[in-house]
Amino acid sequence: MSGRLWRWLLLVAVAVCAASGLVYELALLSLSTSLNGGGIVETSLIVAGYVAALGVGALCAKPFLRWPAQTFLAVETLLGLIGGTSAIILYVTFATIGQSTAVLVIATALIGMLVGAEVPLLMTLVQRGRLSDARTVGSLLATLNFADYAGALIGGLAWPFLLLPGLGLMRGTLAAGLVNLVAALFLAAVLLRRWIPFRQFVASMLALVAALAVLTVFFIRSEGIVTTARQSLYSDPVIHAHQSDYQDIVVTQRGDDRRLYLNGGLQYSTRDEYRYTESLVYPALSDSARHVLVIGGGDGLVARELLRMDLSVTQVELDPAVIEVANTVLVEDNHGSLTDPRVNIIVEDAFTWLRAGGDGTAYDTVIIDLPDPDNETMARLYSAEFYTLAHRALAPGGRMVVQSSSAFTTPDVFWRVGATLRAAGCGQILPYHVHVPTFGDWGFHLCAPAGTELSLPAAVPELRFLDEEVLAAAAVFGRDNQPRDLEPSTLDRPYIVEDLRRGYRRAGE
Repeated sequence: MSGRLWRWLLLVAVAVCAASGLVYELALLSLSTSLNGGGIVETSLIVAGYVAALGVGALCAKPFLRWPAQTFLAVETLLGLIGGTSAIILYVTFATIGQSTAVLVIATALIGMLVGAEVPLLMTLVQRGRLSDARTVGSLLATLNFADYAGALIGGLAWPFLLLPGLGLMRGTLAAGLVNLVAALFLAAVLLRRWIPFRQFVASMLALVAALAVLTVFFIRSEGIVTTARQSLYSDPVIHAHQSDYQDIVVTQRGDDRRLYLNGGLQYSTRDEYRYTESLVYPALSDSARHVLVIGGGDGLVARELLRMDLSVTQVELDPAVIEVANTVLVEDNHGSLTDPRVNIIVEDAFTWLRAGGDGTAYDTVIIDLPDPDNETMARLYSAEFYTLAHRALAPGGRMVVQSSSAFTTPDVFWRVGATLRAAGCGQILPYHVHVPTFGDWGFHLCAPAGTELSLPAAVPELRFLDEEVLAAAAVFGRDNQPRDLEPSTLDRPYIVEDLRRGYRRAGE
């Protein structure tokens, strides 16, 4: 084999291994978001930890430069095995133990060190192959770095556009590990065998084949492993589970009690969702309301209530997979509301859609029904900037209502929403809260013109929970939970994320 061809094949293999290495890190970032909210701290731990581990790995490779071929194959074997199984191990750890941050940090460090060891080993390999001399080391390093970075680009594009949508998070990571190991097998069999003693060559090949076999078994059985682990997270049987591009969607059912979870967080239970839904929807409707904008609410429950008032509904939902679940698994709960011709569904990021001017309609009511702001991404939709955009979508005299988390468990979140709405230009802010057994004491804020009072529309249908007396009582807060003077949450200062986490920590004490 000519030196030019040898080097070209080596660089291709380097690019493949680099692509796999970046996929492992992107998978960990994706899991961090799905399992733990993907906050700034965890994201920083993964990114900064990975970069630091690259340097540590390069230093740790120095004692092994006397055996570059054998060491490189050992590194790739471990990298393919650890990286390929990292996502599924992290998920099982989270499901069974409940805390996966330590495993996340360890996996990041190990993957980063193994990837960092690659370049010095490859440099030594190429020089030993007499393809360069001391005068061309800089050029060689530049070429190796180019192959490494080009591979990283390929991995960065393959993850969101190919592996994740095509195979899912677990199998996508395992597939990257398999590709990593196949590339290492090619290197061993075609390019490096002449530099490795026969017994060591056989041992290296056996280790690679064994690692391939392990990943293949995991790939085949991954769905069953994840299903078993997922079930341990929920007290009720899981009847539907899907990892979308944005979140983990799970539906459980025991008897007549059906529950929807997004990223492990309960969204509703059929036992008492009507308490939440009626309290969110009807106080926001004036007697003259005709056109309603719903942001979030992909389960279709808000739309169900609005259709009882024969209103025109525009619904902006980010995740099409949630809409699909609503129209199939949850259709009995929402009465098929999202397939009603009076409902116009727009699958788009609400912030982007509002910033672009929406659809030009001036809405009588805006209902914001979103998951709690447990990460900085979700905090965008609880910011003064977002509420300002939503407020601009209102017709003169229009109302806007926001679900505001637990007024008791996370009081800072609750009162922070009010402060943020005030900063967004609301004329009058009316806080209220109701008891939802599966949620606890749950709060809402109504943004309305000055002088508005909490009331139900005159044409309200017969409700299961809410009436004028209950609504009047909902506006009363105990002495232990009076309004707090807080700064608004903004894109620059997303205070609301720490508010939520602090409330959860205190509730767990």
